[in-house]
Amino acid sequence: MHRTAQRGFTLIELVTVVVLLGVLSVVIAPRAFNSQVFNARGLHDETLAFVRYAHKTAIAQRRTVCLAFTGTSVALAIAPLPASSDCTATLTGPTGQSPALLTARSGAAYDVQPPDFGFNGLGQPVDVLGTPMPTQTTLQVAGMALSIVVEPVTGYVHE
Repeated sequence: MHRTAQRGFTLIELVTVVVLLGVLSVVIAPRAFNSQVFNARGLHDETLAFVRYAHKTAIAQRRTVCLAFTGTSVALAIAPLPASSDCTATLTGPTGQSPALLTARSGAAYDVQPPDFGFNGLGQPVDVLGTPMPTQTTLQVAGMALSIVVEPVTGYVHE
């Protein structure tokens, strides 16, 4: 007698796969379809890049670059003259948008509205009057464990 090899899945294997898919869909689906988490992370990352762009631009242009915050956006401006701390000129953003403006997507916002500050031509963080800031500046997006930190003196921007 000749035996033929059987192919296919057993009923137990099929039921196990269906149960695992059901459990995974219950756990993962709410996270995948909750855009607020993604929007908060996006605002955090974009703000980090925007602040770094302001720092680098201030050093490259040797002028003060100012960051003006609202609860859901940040705008960049630049001083028209190297010795000025009054940011009245429009600054073009890293992707060519003018003026440079970052607006949060739906559901994302800053935990507490950050203070307006800037970077002088040496890259040092300064307040709105142009005075160097003696302490760290911390920016926090609501729902994010990570903070954006701007170090005094050097202006180093990191998480």
